[in-house]
Amino acid sequence: MSDISFVRREMLPPKDPPASEVGVVGWIRANLFSGWLNSVLTIASLYFIIRVLMGLLGWAVVPTWSATSLTECRSIFEELGRHGHNAGACWGVISERWNQLLFGFYPRELQWRPVLDFLLLGVALAPVLFSDKVPAKLIYFTAIYPFVMPWLLWGGTIWTPVAVALGFVIAYAIFKMLAEKTSELIAMIASVVVALVWWLFLASLFSSALAAVIPLALEPVESRQFGGFMLSITIGVVAIGLSLPIGIVLALGRQSDLLIVKTLCVGFIEFIRGVPLITLLFVASTLLNIFMPPGTNFDIIMRVFIMVTLFASAYMAEVIRGGLAALPKGQYEGADSLGLNYWQAQRLIIMPQALKISIPGIVSTFIGVFKDTTLVSVIGLFDPLNLTNAIRADADWNGLVWELYGFIALLFFVFCFGMSRYSMYLERKLQTGHR
Repeated sequence: MSDISFVRREMLPPKDPPASEVGVVGWIRANLFSGWLNSVLTIASLYFIIRVLMGLLGWAVVPTWSATSLTECRSIFEELGRHGHNAGACWGVISERWNQLLFGFYPRELQWRPVLDFLLLGVALAPVLFSDKVPAKLIYFTAIYPFVMPWLLWGGTIWTPVAVALGFVIAYAIFKMLAEKTSELIAMIASVVVALVWWLFLASLFSSALAAVIPLALEPVESRQFGGFMLSITIGVVAIGLSLPIGIVLALGRQSDLLIVKTLCVGFIEFIRGVPLITLLFVASTLLNIFMPPGTNFDIIMRVFIMVTLFASAYMAEVIRGGLAALPKGQYEGADSLGLNYWQAQRLIIMPQALKISIPGIVSTFIGVFKDTTLVSVIGLFDPLNLTNAIRADADWNGLVWELYGFIALLFFVFCFGMSRYSMYLERKLQTGHR
Protein backbone atom coordinates (compact mmCIF):
# COMPACT_ATOMS: atom_id res chain seq x y z
CA MET A 1 0.00 0.00 0.00
CA SER A 2 1.17 3.53 -0.74
CA ASP A 3 2.27 5.85 2.07
CA ILE A 4 1.24 8.88 0.10
CA SER A 5 -1.66 10.78 1.68
CA PHE A 6 -4.07 12.64 -0.53
CA VAL A 7 -5.49 14.71 2.40
CA ARG A 8 -3.29 17.31 4.10
CA ARG A 9 -2.74 16.55 7.74
CA GLU A 10 -1.56 20.05 8.79
CA MET A 11 -3.07 23.42 8.01
CA LEU A 12 -0.85 25.80 6.14
CA PRO A 13 -0.12 29.06 8.04
CA PRO A 14 -2.18 32.00 6.74
CA LYS A 15 -0.42 34.33 4.34
CA ASP A 16 -0.26 38.04 4.85
CA PRO A 17 -2.71 40.03 2.71
CA PRO A 18 -1.25 41.96 -0.23
CA ALA A 19 0.45 45.18 0.83
CA SER A 20 -1.73 47.12 -1.59
CA GLU A 21 -4.90 46.05 0.25
CA VAL A 22 -4.06 46.95 3.86
CA GLY A 23 -2.68 49.89 5.81
CA VAL A 24 -2.53 53.42 4.44
CA VAL A 25 -2.09 52.27 0.83
CA GLY A 26 -5.12 50.00 1.03
CA TRP A 27 -7.26 52.71 2.59
CA ILE A 28 -6.23 55.22 -0.10
CA ARG A 29 -7.03 52.79 -2.90
CA ALA A 30 -10.39 51.84 -1.39
CA ASN A 31 -11.56 55.34 -0.46
CA LEU A 32 -9.81 57.84 -2.75
CA PHE A 33 -8.90 56.04 -5.97
CA SER A 34 -11.49 53.28 -6.22
CA GLY A 35 -12.57 54.41 -9.72
CA TRP A 36 -11.84 57.02 -12.36
CA LEU A 37 -14.47 59.43 -11.06
CA ASN A 38 -13.23 59.19 -7.46
CA SER A 39 -9.66 59.63 -8.68
CA VAL A 40 -10.53 62.83 -10.57
CA LEU A 41 -12.46 64.22 -7.59
CA THR A 42 -9.59 63.35 -5.21
CA ILE A 43 -6.99 65.08 -7.37
CA ALA A 44 -9.19 68.17 -7.82
CA SER A 45 -9.89 68.34 -4.09
CA LEU A 46 -6.21 67.98 -3.21
CA TYR A 47 -5.34 70.78 -5.63
CA PHE A 48 -7.98 73.05 -4.10
CA ILE A 49 -6.91 72.23 -0.52
CA ILE A 50 -3.22 72.80 -1.28
CA ARG A 51 -3.95 76.17 -2.91
CA VAL A 52 -6.04 77.29 0.07
CA LEU A 53 -3.44 76.12 2.60
CA MET A 54 -0.61 77.81 0.68
CA GLY A 55 -2.53 81.08 0.61
CA LEU A 56 -3.50 80.80 4.28
CA LEU A 57 0.03 79.97 5.40
CA GLY A 58 1.45 82.74 3.24
CA TRP A 59 -0.91 85.18 4.93
CA ALA A 60 -0.49 83.86 8.48
CA VAL A 61 3.22 83.02 8.71
CA VAL A 62 4.68 86.50 9.01
CA PRO A 63 6.93 87.93 11.78
CA THR A 64 4.49 90.53 13.08
CA TRP A 65 4.04 89.31 16.67
CA SER A 66 6.17 92.15 18.07
CA ALA A 67 4.33 94.92 16.16
CA THR A 68 2.62 97.56 18.29
CA SER A 69 0.35 99.03 15.61
CA LEU A 70 -1.03 98.39 12.13
CA THR A 71 1.40 100.96 10.73
CA GLU A 72 4.34 98.97 12.09
CA CYS A 73 2.90 95.80 10.54
CA ARG A 74 2.76 97.51 7.14
CA SER A 75 6.38 98.58 7.46
CA ILE A 76 7.28 94.94 8.13
CA PHE A 77 5.35 93.90 5.02
CA GLU A 78 7.34 96.43 2.95
CA GLU A 79 10.62 95.07 4.28
CA LEU A 80 9.50 91.56 3.27
CA GLY A 81 8.71 92.81 -0.22
CA ARG A 82 4.95 92.57 0.17
CA HIS A 83 2.55 95.28 -0.95
CA GLY A 84 -1.06 96.09 -0.14
CA HIS A 85 -3.09 96.23 3.08
CA ASN A 86 -3.77 92.48 2.98
CA ALA A 87 -0.15 91.46 2.51
CA GLY A 88 -0.18 89.40 5.69
CA ALA A 89 -1.59 88.96 9.17
CA CYS A 90 -0.83 91.57 11.81
CA TRP A 91 -0.49 89.32 14.85
CA GLY A 92 0.73 92.16 17.01
CA VAL A 93 -2.89 92.90 17.99
CA ILE A 94 -3.20 89.39 19.46
CA SER A 95 0.16 89.65 21.18
CA GLU A 96 -0.81 92.98 22.75
CA ARG A 97 -4.54 92.42 23.45
CA TRP A 98 -4.82 88.67 24.19
CA ASN A 99 -5.24 89.43 27.87
CA GLN A 100 -8.23 91.65 27.13
CA LEU A 101 -9.77 89.06 24.80
CA LEU A 102 -9.55 86.44 27.54
CA PHE A 103 -10.47 88.45 30.64
CA GLY A 104 -12.15 91.62 29.41
CA PHE A 105 -11.68 94.43 31.92
CA TYR A 106 -11.15 92.14 34.91
CA PRO A 107 -8.42 93.71 37.12
CA ARG A 108 -5.07 92.39 35.96
CA GLU A 109 -3.77 91.82 39.47
CA LEU A 110 -6.82 89.64 40.25
CA GLN A 111 -6.81 87.52 37.11
CA TRP A 112 -5.37 84.60 39.05
CA ARG A 113 -8.86 84.12 40.47
CA PRO A 114 -10.65 83.23 37.19
CA VAL A 115 -7.65 81.12 36.16
CA LEU A 116 -7.85 79.18 39.44
CA ASP A 117 -11.62 78.99 39.09
CA PHE A 118 -11.46 77.32 35.69
CA LEU A 119 -8.71 74.94 36.81
CA LEU A 120 -10.95 73.90 39.69
CA LEU A 121 -13.77 73.51 37.14
CA GLY A 122 -11.74 70.78 35.45
CA VAL A 123 -11.24 69.05 38.80
CA ALA A 124 -14.96 69.30 39.59
CA LEU A 125 -15.98 67.90 36.19
CA ALA A 126 -13.53 64.98 36.32
CA PRO A 127 -15.71 62.66 38.48
CA VAL A 128 -18.73 63.49 36.31
CA LEU A 129 -17.08 63.04 32.92
CA PHE A 130 -14.59 60.28 33.79
CA SER A 131 -16.12 58.50 36.78
CA ASP A 132 -14.15 55.30 36.18
CA LYS A 133 -10.75 57.01 36.06
CA VAL A 134 -10.74 59.33 39.08
CA PRO A 135 -11.23 58.75 42.82
CA ALA A 136 -14.89 58.47 43.77
CA LYS A 137 -14.46 60.80 46.76
CA LEU A 138 -13.74 63.67 44.34
CA ILE A 139 -17.49 63.93 43.82
CA TYR A 140 -17.69 65.82 47.14
CA PHE A 141 -15.62 68.62 45.62
CA THR A 142 -17.98 68.61 42.63
CA ALA A 143 -20.85 69.35 45.04
CA ILE A 144 -18.88 72.18 46.67
CA TYR A 145 -17.62 73.82 43.47
CA PRO A 146 -20.87 75.66 42.48
CA PHE A 147 -20.52 77.71 45.68
CA VAL A 148 -16.76 78.29 45.28
CA MET A 149 -17.04 79.47 41.66
CA PRO A 150 -19.04 82.72 42.20
CA TRP A 151 -17.03 83.60 45.29
CA LEU A 152 -13.74 83.46 43.36
CA LEU A 153 -15.11 85.41 40.39
CA TRP A 154 -17.10 88.11 42.16
CA GLY A 155 -15.32 88.15 45.50
CA GLY A 156 -16.91 89.44 48.69
CA THR A 157 -17.37 87.58 51.94
CA ILE A 158 -17.05 83.81 51.93
CA TRP A 159 -20.07 83.49 54.20
CA THR A 160 -22.51 84.36 51.42
CA PRO A 161 -21.89 81.14 49.42
CA VAL A 162 -21.75 79.24 52.72
CA ALA A 163 -25.23 80.56 53.59
CA VAL A 164 -26.54 79.56 50.16
CA ALA A 165 -25.08 76.07 50.55
CA LEU A 166 -26.68 75.74 53.98
CA GLY A 167 -30.07 76.28 52.34
CA PHE A 168 -29.60 73.09 50.31
CA VAL A 169 -28.38 71.20 53.39
CA ILE A 170 -31.43 72.29 55.38
CA ALA A 171 -33.77 71.38 52.50
CA TYR A 172 -32.22 67.92 52.22
CA ALA A 173 -32.49 67.34 55.98
CA ILE A 174 -36.16 68.38 55.95
CA PHE A 175 -36.87 66.12 52.99
CA LYS A 176 -35.23 63.07 54.60
CA MET A 177 -37.04 63.69 57.88
CA LEU A 178 -40.50 64.11 56.34
CA ALA A 179 -40.12 61.41 53.64
CA GLU A 180 -40.14 58.75 56.35
CA LYS A 181 -43.43 60.01 57.81
CA THR A 182 -45.32 61.40 54.81
CA SER A 183 -45.29 61.10 51.02
CA GLU A 184 -42.28 62.16 48.96
CA LEU A 185 -44.30 64.91 47.25
CA ILE A 186 -45.24 66.57 50.55
CA ALA A 187 -41.66 66.22 51.81
CA MET A 188 -40.32 67.82 48.62
CA ILE A 189 -42.75 70.76 48.79
CA ALA A 190 -41.92 71.35 52.47
CA SER A 191 -38.18 71.25 51.83
CA VAL A 192 -38.48 73.78 48.97
CA VAL A 193 -40.55 76.15 51.12
CA VAL A 194 -38.07 75.95 54.00
CA ALA A 195 -35.14 76.56 51.64
CA LEU A 196 -36.85 79.62 50.12
CA VAL A 197 -37.55 81.07 53.56
CA TRP A 198 -33.91 80.57 54.50
CA TRP A 199 -32.55 82.19 51.33
CA LEU A 200 -34.98 85.12 51.28
CA PHE A 201 -35.04 86.10 54.94
CA LEU A 202 -32.34 84.38 57.02
CA ALA A 203 -29.30 83.78 54.79
CA SER A 204 -28.29 87.46 54.62
CA LEU A 205 -28.55 87.82 58.39
CA PHE A 206 -26.47 84.66 58.87
CA SER A 207 -23.72 85.78 56.47
CA SER A 208 -23.62 89.33 57.87
CA ALA A 209 -23.31 88.06 61.44
CA LEU A 210 -20.46 85.70 60.60
CA ALA A 211 -18.73 88.32 58.43
CA ALA A 212 -18.67 90.66 61.41
CA VAL A 213 -17.06 87.98 63.59
CA ILE A 214 -14.78 86.24 61.05
CA PRO A 215 -14.11 88.63 58.13
CA LEU A 216 -12.96 86.23 55.40
CA ALA A 217 -13.41 87.99 52.07
CA LEU A 218 -11.91 88.61 48.63
CA GLU A 219 -11.79 91.96 46.89
CA PRO A 220 -15.16 92.48 45.12
CA VAL A 221 -15.27 92.75 41.32
CA GLU A 222 -18.23 94.30 39.51
CA SER A 223 -20.05 92.37 36.80
CA ARG A 224 -19.40 95.13 34.26
CA GLN A 225 -15.68 94.31 34.48
CA PHE A 226 -16.29 90.78 33.26
CA GLY A 227 -15.61 90.15 29.60
CA GLY A 228 -13.90 88.09 26.94
CA PHE A 229 -13.81 84.33 27.02
CA MET A 230 -14.04 84.39 30.79
CA LEU A 231 -17.57 85.78 30.44
CA SER A 232 -18.54 83.32 27.68
CA ILE A 233 -17.24 80.32 29.62
CA THR A 234 -18.93 81.48 32.83
CA ILE A 235 -22.33 81.91 31.15
CA GLY A 236 -21.91 78.68 29.20
CA VAL A 237 -20.95 76.59 32.23
CA VAL A 238 -23.85 77.89 34.32
CA ALA A 239 -26.41 77.51 31.52
CA ILE A 240 -25.20 74.02 30.59
CA GLY A 241 -25.04 72.85 34.19
CA LEU A 242 -28.55 74.05 35.05
CA SER A 243 -30.37 73.41 31.77
CA LEU A 244 -29.90 69.63 31.90
CA PRO A 245 -31.73 68.97 35.21
CA ILE A 246 -34.37 71.59 34.41
CA GLY A 247 -34.83 70.06 30.96
CA ILE A 248 -35.31 66.60 32.50
CA VAL A 249 -38.02 67.95 34.81
CA LEU A 250 -39.76 69.72 31.91
CA ALA A 251 -39.61 66.61 29.73
CA LEU A 252 -41.15 64.49 32.49
CA GLY A 253 -43.75 67.18 33.16
CA ARG A 254 -44.73 67.28 29.50
CA GLN A 255 -45.46 63.55 29.63
CA SER A 256 -47.27 63.78 32.96
CA ASP A 257 -50.88 62.69 33.40
CA LEU A 258 -51.53 65.71 35.64
CA LEU A 259 -53.29 68.29 33.47
CA ILE A 260 -51.99 71.39 35.23
CA VAL A 261 -48.38 70.17 35.28
CA LYS A 262 -48.51 69.13 31.64
CA THR A 263 -50.11 72.40 30.54
CA LEU A 264 -47.53 74.51 32.36
CA CYS A 265 -44.61 72.54 30.94
CA VAL A 266 -45.97 72.54 27.38
CA GLY A 267 -46.74 76.27 27.55
CA PHE A 268 -43.28 77.10 28.88
CA ILE A 269 -41.46 74.97 26.29
CA GLU A 270 -43.45 76.22 23.31
CA PHE A 271 -43.21 79.86 24.39
CA ILE A 272 -39.45 79.79 24.95
CA ARG A 273 -38.80 77.87 21.73
CA GLY A 274 -40.90 80.37 19.81
CA VAL A 275 -38.99 83.43 21.00
CA PRO A 276 -35.44 84.30 19.84
CA LEU A 277 -32.76 84.33 22.51
CA ILE A 278 -31.87 87.91 21.65
CA THR A 279 -35.41 88.95 22.65
CA LEU A 280 -35.07 87.21 26.00
CA LEU A 281 -31.77 88.98 26.58
CA PHE A 282 -33.40 92.35 25.90
CA VAL A 283 -36.11 91.42 28.39
CA ALA A 284 -33.42 90.52 30.92
CA SER A 285 -31.63 93.80 30.32
CA THR A 286 -34.54 96.26 30.31
CA LEU A 287 -37.86 94.80 31.46
CA LEU A 288 -36.90 92.42 34.26
CA ASN A 289 -36.25 95.20 36.75
CA ILE A 290 -39.81 96.47 36.24
CA PHE A 291 -41.15 93.33 37.95
CA MET A 292 -38.74 93.63 40.87
CA PRO A 293 -39.42 95.67 44.06
CA PRO A 294 -38.32 99.35 43.87
CA GLY A 295 -34.64 99.81 44.62
CA THR A 296 -33.72 96.25 43.73
CA ASN A 297 -30.34 96.00 42.00
CA PHE A 298 -30.50 92.75 40.05
CA ASP A 299 -27.06 91.88 38.70
CA ILE A 300 -26.92 92.00 34.88
CA ILE A 301 -24.96 88.75 34.57
CA MET A 302 -27.40 87.02 36.90
CA ARG A 303 -30.23 88.11 34.61
CA VAL A 304 -28.34 86.66 31.64
CA PHE A 305 -27.83 83.42 33.57
CA ILE A 306 -31.57 83.10 34.10
CA MET A 307 -32.62 83.82 30.52
CA VAL A 308 -29.96 81.69 28.81
CA THR A 309 -30.67 78.81 31.20
CA LEU A 310 -34.42 78.98 30.55
CA PHE A 311 -33.81 79.15 26.80
CA ALA A 312 -31.48 76.12 26.86
CA SER A 313 -33.81 74.18 29.18
CA ALA A 314 -36.70 74.36 26.69
CA TYR A 315 -34.59 72.85 23.92
CA MET A 316 -33.07 70.33 26.31
CA ALA A 317 -36.55 69.19 27.35
CA GLU A 318 -37.44 68.34 23.76
CA VAL A 319 -34.18 66.46 23.24
CA ILE A 320 -34.78 64.36 26.35
CA ARG A 321 -38.45 63.85 25.44
CA GLY A 322 -37.23 62.34 22.17
CA GLY A 323 -35.08 59.91 24.15
CA LEU A 324 -38.03 58.99 26.35
CA ALA A 325 -40.24 58.44 23.31
CA ALA A 326 -37.60 56.15 21.75
CA LEU A 327 -37.77 53.68 24.64
CA PRO A 328 -40.02 50.64 24.03
CA LYS A 329 -43.09 50.28 26.19
CA GLY A 330 -41.64 47.11 27.68
CA GLN A 331 -39.15 49.14 29.73
CA TYR A 332 -41.98 50.91 31.53
CA GLU A 333 -43.85 47.63 31.99
CA GLY A 334 -40.71 45.98 33.33
CA ALA A 335 -40.30 48.73 35.93
CA ASP A 336 -43.94 48.25 36.98
CA SER A 337 -43.45 44.50 37.26
CA LEU A 338 -40.57 45.05 39.68
CA GLY A 339 -42.84 47.07 41.95
CA LEU A 340 -40.92 50.33 41.47
CA ASN A 341 -42.73 53.62 42.00
CA TYR A 342 -42.60 56.42 39.45
CA TRP A 343 -39.43 58.12 40.67
CA GLN A 344 -37.57 54.85 41.24
CA ALA A 345 -38.44 53.69 37.73
CA GLN A 346 -37.27 56.96 36.23
CA ARG A 347 -34.02 57.01 38.21
CA LEU A 348 -33.04 53.36 37.80
CA ILE A 349 -34.45 52.26 34.45
CA ILE A 350 -36.06 54.88 32.22
CA MET A 351 -33.93 58.01 32.50
CA PRO A 352 -30.46 56.35 32.16
CA GLN A 353 -31.53 54.76 28.86
CA ALA A 354 -33.22 57.94 27.60
CA LEU A 355 -30.15 60.04 28.38
CA LYS A 356 -27.89 57.56 26.59
CA ILE A 357 -30.06 57.74 23.50
CA SER A 358 -30.14 61.54 23.69
CA ILE A 359 -26.37 62.10 24.03
CA PRO A 360 -25.86 63.54 20.49
CA GLY A 361 -28.78 65.94 20.88
CA ILE A 362 -27.74 66.97 24.39
CA VAL A 363 -24.18 67.78 23.32
CA SER A 364 -25.43 69.65 20.25
CA THR A 365 -27.60 71.77 22.54
CA PHE A 366 -24.61 72.40 24.82
CA ILE A 367 -22.49 73.54 21.87
CA GLY A 368 -25.26 75.82 20.62
CA VAL A 369 -25.67 77.39 24.07
CA PHE A 370 -21.93 78.01 24.36
CA LYS A 371 -21.79 79.73 20.98
CA ASP A 372 -24.94 81.75 21.72
CA THR A 373 -23.15 83.43 24.64
CA THR A 374 -21.79 85.91 22.08
CA LEU A 375 -25.29 87.40 21.83
CA VAL A 376 -24.83 89.13 25.20
CA SER A 377 -23.05 91.87 23.27
CA VAL A 378 -26.47 93.30 22.35
CA ILE A 379 -27.10 94.24 26.00
CA GLY A 380 -23.73 95.88 26.55
CA LEU A 381 -21.66 93.01 27.96
CA PHE A 382 -18.17 92.67 26.53
CA ASP A 383 -18.05 89.17 25.12
CA PRO A 384 -15.13 88.36 22.75
CA LEU A 385 -16.92 89.71 19.67
CA ASN A 386 -17.90 92.96 21.40
CA LEU A 387 -14.32 93.40 22.57
CA THR A 388 -13.11 93.31 18.97
CA ASN A 389 -15.10 96.52 18.34
CA ALA A 390 -13.43 98.14 21.34
CA ILE A 391 -9.99 97.03 20.13
CA ARG A 392 -10.57 98.20 16.55
CA ALA A 393 -11.74 101.56 17.88
CA ASP A 394 -8.11 102.17 18.88
CA ALA A 395 -6.33 104.15 16.16
CA ASP A 396 -3.36 101.77 16.31
CA TRP A 397 -5.48 98.78 15.30
CA ASN A 398 -8.24 100.39 13.25
CA GLY A 399 -8.93 98.24 10.20
CA LEU A 400 -7.97 94.83 11.58
CA VAL A 401 -10.69 92.19 11.32
CA TRP A 402 -9.49 88.75 10.30
CA GLU A 403 -6.81 88.40 12.95
CA LEU A 404 -9.21 89.08 15.81
CA TYR A 405 -12.05 86.99 14.42
CA GLY A 406 -9.65 84.17 13.53
CA PHE A 407 -8.29 84.05 17.09
CA ILE A 408 -11.81 84.02 18.55
CA ALA A 409 -12.96 81.37 16.09
CA LEU A 410 -9.99 79.17 17.00
CA LEU A 411 -10.77 79.31 20.72
CA PHE A 412 -14.46 78.58 20.17
CA PHE A 413 -13.52 75.69 17.88
CA VAL A 414 -11.25 74.17 20.53
CA PHE A 415 -14.03 74.16 23.14
CA CYS A 416 -16.77 72.95 20.78
CA PHE A 417 -14.57 70.29 19.19
CA GLY A 418 -13.62 69.06 22.65
CA MET A 419 -17.29 68.68 23.58
CA SER A 420 -18.06 66.78 20.38
CA ARG A 421 -15.09 64.42 20.91
CA TYR A 422 -16.20 63.71 24.46
CA SER A 423 -19.71 63.01 23.16
CA MET A 424 -18.32 60.33 20.83
CA TYR A 425 -16.20 58.88 23.65
CA LEU A 426 -19.25 58.68 25.91
CA GLU A 427 -21.33 57.00 23.21
CA ARG A 428 -18.65 54.34 22.71
CA LYS A 429 -18.31 53.86 26.47
CA LEU A 430 -22.05 53.36 26.99
CA GLN A 431 -22.57 51.22 23.89
CA THR A 432 -24.02 47.93 25.14
CA GLY A 433 -25.30 46.45 21.88
CA HIS A 434 -23.73 43.48 20.10
CA ARG A 435 -22.99 43.27 16.44
